[in-house]
Amino acid sequence: MSKKYQVCYADEIPAGGRLIVDIAGRSVGVFNVNDEYFALRNSCPHKGAPLCGGLLDGMVTGDAPGHAEFERLGEIIRCPWHGWEFDIKTGQSVLNPHKVWVRTYPVSVDADELIPPKVDCAGPDPSIETYAVTAESTNSGKRRLLCVHL
Repeated sequence: MSKKYQVCYADEIPAGGRLIVDIAGRSVGVFNVNDEYFALRNSCPHKGAPLCGGLLDGMVTGDAPGHAEFERLGEIIRCPWHGWEFDIKTGQSVLNPHKVWVRTYPVSVDADELIPPKVDCAGPDPSIETYAVTAESTNSGKRRLLCVHL
């Protein structure tokens, strides 16, 4: 049974962007591919390179010699050490999809939960000059929350 981990708000990863986080001792890359979210283990199966920091690219396909098309831009990640390529959506190797793959994790987007603040405001009074601060909600107070299931 998987456990759900809150990662960030969905709007913190723009389309085509990524966030690399540590979840339960594992480095995981969370990607926004056309407003769909995918999570990959941040380790290339070849030599253990930090895969999720690699170049996001597409792939060339073709049905006959001389008929090539470049497609799936932003869905293929290239290992920064040796250039091995993997499909972000499935974790499968582009070159050898039946034998080599990277671990993927399900990602859910929840609207009703909130990430607790990471800042601990408790403690002694620092006795410095302060200013009043107000916070305003920009979208009815709710943001979509990304959760990775390990």
